[in-house]
Amino acid sequence: MEIKTEDYGICYDPSTATVSFRGSLRLSGPQEYAPIVQLLEEVADLAPAKITLNLQQLEFLNSSGINMLSKFIIEVRKKAPVQMAVQGSQRIAWQGKSVKNFQRLMPSLQFELL
Repeated sequence: MEIKTEDYGICYDPSTATVSFRGSLRLSGPQEYAPIVQLLEEVADLAPAKITLNLQQLEFLNSSGINMLSKFIIEVRKKAPVQMAVQGSQRIAWQGKSVKNFQRLMPSLQFELL
C-alpha cells in the first residue's frame, strides 16, 4: 500500500506494520485526506499486534492532517488488542508539540522522538 505525490509520500511496510510518512501534508479537508484515511483503515483492518506511524520525514502536517491522524488513533484505540506507536523527529519542531497530544487520545500509545 502506497500513496505518492510530488509533495508527500505514504507507504505501508507489512513486515513491520509501519506506515511511513514523508514530505509535506497541506491538504485541505477530509475529502483530500480520504485516500490516506482509506490506507490507514486498510492497515487497521489487517489487525496487526502493533501499528507504527513513522513521521520522522514528515516536515509539515496541517490541522486537517492532525485531525485525520487523531481520528485514526481513536479508531485503533477501539480495537482493543492493537497497540500503537508514533515515531517522530527531534529536528522537526511541530512534532514534539503536536504528536505528544496523541497520547491523550490513546494513553497506551508509545511516542518516540528519534
